[in-house]
Amino acid sequence: MQISGEKTKTAHQRLRRALFVVSLSAACLSSSLPAHARRHHSSTQFSHAHARLGHSNADNDAVGRYHGFAAIVIDGNNGHTLYARNEDELRHPASVTKVMTLYLLFEQLEKGRLRLDTPLMISSHAAAQAPSKLGLAPGQTITVENAIKALVTKSANDIACAVAENIGGSEHAFAQIMTNKAHSLGMAQTHYENASGLPDPDQVTTAKDLSILGRAIQERFPKYYKYFSTHVFAYNGALHRNHNHLLGRVEGMDGIKTGYTRASGFNLLTSVRRGHHHIVAVVMGGVSAGSRDNIMADLIEKHIGEGSSVRSAAAITEDNNTTQTYGENGDQAGFPAKPTRVSQALVENSLGKETPQRVGGRLVSTSDIDAEPVGTAHAQAEPVASPLQDKVLTHAQIIRPAFVSGVQKTKMVMPDLDKKRRIASLNPSSALVQDGSTTTRVAKSVSVSGNSTTPSTLRPAGNQSHGEVETSRPLRSGWMIQIAAAESNEKANVLLNKAKSELQGLSPQVKAFTEKVQKGNETLYRARFAGLEQQSAEAACKILKRSGLGCFVTKN
Repeated sequence: MQISGEKTKTAHQRLRRALFVVSLSAACLSSSLPAHARRHHSSTQFSHAHARLGHSNADNDAVGRYHGFAAIVIDGNNGHTLYARNEDELRHPASVTKVMTLYLLFEQLEKGRLRLDTPLMISSHAAAQAPSKLGLAPGQTITVENAIKALVTKSANDIACAVAENIGGSEHAFAQIMTNKAHSLGMAQTHYENASGLPDPDQVTTAKDLSILGRAIQERFPKYYKYFSTHVFAYNGALHRNHNHLLGRVEGMDGIKTGYTRASGFNLLTSVRRGHHHIVAVVMGGVSAGSRDNIMADLIEKHIGEGSSVRSAAAITEDNNTTQTYGENGDQAGFPAKPTRVSQALVENSLGKETPQRVGGRLVSTSDIDAEPVGTAHAQAEPVASPLQDKVLTHAQIIRPAFVSGVQKTKMVMPDLDKKRRIASLNPSSALVQDGSTTTRVAKSVSVSGNSTTPSTLRPAGNQSHGEVETSRPLRSGWMIQIAAAESNEKANVLLNKAKSELQGLSPQVKAFTEKVQKGNETLYRARFAGLEQQSAEAACKILKRSGLGCFVTKN
């Protein structure tokens, strides 16, 4: 036994010496490689480190389907990519979502539709959001400036929802604006379902898309971007510290946002300026706040000096082909006067408790977590705007793109519907299909049915005629979808035909039509489909939103 133990000990010593030699050789090789090769080598190291720690519960996460490490470093001066890893792979943004929420809020400030002292009403829907939150009660208000600080530091989900409702009328409508704005900025793979980043399987983005947003928001709104450097926010006697722990620790960092859910992992979007150098960096899918921060700090130190010191990149601008229309009470490019859509609740298995959570074998503080709701899901109607909300909206008439042209998209057919369609499944029918570098979703082909108790039967989605477009409201009951309120009947018809090309298998009972409405001195043409059942209408809207079109559901 003693001889056997000595042999084992000797074998272990030899193995350690061999590993040391291999490690030393790798280090020497890395130092001799050119910068470009070293970047790929370092990316492999990050990826392997991430894989070793892993998400033990990733495959069982009920509210997310895209997992894993992704990162990108962009030279803010010339727009070149200095480092990239899985930068085009879909991921869940978590609370980094709030950067787009703030982008749209800054837009309202810039255009004078809101002021920093404008009060925003808290609805029951906003107050019911899962933590992290300020905890304001329904009927209370918060100023725009305090709302900005609450989003930047506390990452308050209730305040994000309140911002959405006060600008868009409902969080659902605001999420459509967010998606359209993302596409107009070139964030082609981004889709929003809410304003906070709370778990939703359909709320997706990429590291590359977030880097575009990180550059665009500071280029477009330098006056308001400074709020992202807020370290502490004092409100109602409490101090709320910024979740970005690198702020103040990494030289030159001026923001911008963290995020975490079980589905997303630990995310971070940053911006750093040193001397004449400027980089925007994104890390997604970190296994802990600490490891994410360490990776980000390492990427910054390695690449901050590699970029240009001279500004040469053109500013990120919105797609000039984006159609924008104005109106009131439902005709601001397709807003409903009152929200009629019953939102699907999020699912169980949450991180909403105020206790440390174990992630990847480590305990992490809930201060860095976007909580997931606890308990059994239940449908919740989105709130109707209060009188004060109506007053705010009067001063803040919203621009909403009717559709975004030039967006890369996948033609989708109507997905099969059931009561659990919001829960991410891992069966082959919901798997990803890789088509070159483009990731698309597989959807089952069913028809968009007319009024019936259940969705209509499956039928082929072959070549179909767009048919004629009616010019008045069809006399039928049921549900309708509106995709736009265009400036002319011709534009409305173009949008209807575009929508038809996305919705394969339309039932003959479903009629497309335009409806002329007068709003003050402005004439608008609603582009609508009538004769649907509620479930089919909601499913159709989901498809149209993913393809870049606007859409909302209303009772006929």
